[in-house]
Amino acid sequence: MNNYEYIIASLPVLRQEIRDNQGLDAEAVLSEIGAQLSERDAAQLGLLLQGYDPERLDPAFYAGALKSRSRFLRAWFRFDRDLRNVKARWLNRSLGRPEDQDCIDTEEHEFVEEAAAEAALAQEDILGRERALDALCWDKSLELTQMDIFDLDWILGFVTRLKTVERWLRLDPETGRALFRRLVDEIRKPATETTDTK
Repeated sequence: MNNYEYIIASLPVLRQEIRDNQGLDAEAVLSEIGAQLSERDAAQLGLLLQGYDPERLDPAFYAGALKSRSRFLRAWFRFDRDLRNVKARWLNRSLGRPEDQDCIDTEEHEFVEEAAAEAALAQEDILGRERALDALCWDKSLELTQMDIFDLDWILGFVTRLKTVERWLRLDPETGRALFRRLVDEIRKPATETTDTK
């Protein structure tokens, strides 16, 4: 059986990295998390990480991800697919190509964040555009795990935000450090909420 509480309690090692002014070793954190998960749950983590490999993101991948046993992964990859479709349509319009070219699952369905995604893409500043899109993803990750405390879905949501921090530490270290501090603050939340309910 997984000890999710122990896994989450071990994450404050990130706070020490900040105090020591070290860089984030996201791969080491992910390896530590994966080593403590059951084989079944590690497979769900593996599925999530596959979603960060553009070469894997085809209709078959999303079809499989949407059948995941994880509620978080099903919702996350539906959101991810829809956001990528919005970005593809935006690019197609700017290049004068057919609007649905390179989109996945173009059947009519509601994408609540579509207007926010379009607004983000409308920004002329490239870094500003990327910040806005990643802020949308960060907020979605938090929304999908707001009722989760000490479970696999909370851990998976944390990993999506960890990957965002890792990306921004490469793109723009100042933004990356700010997100790093925010992520560390969020690590304390499950323990605080649990304590408050006792």
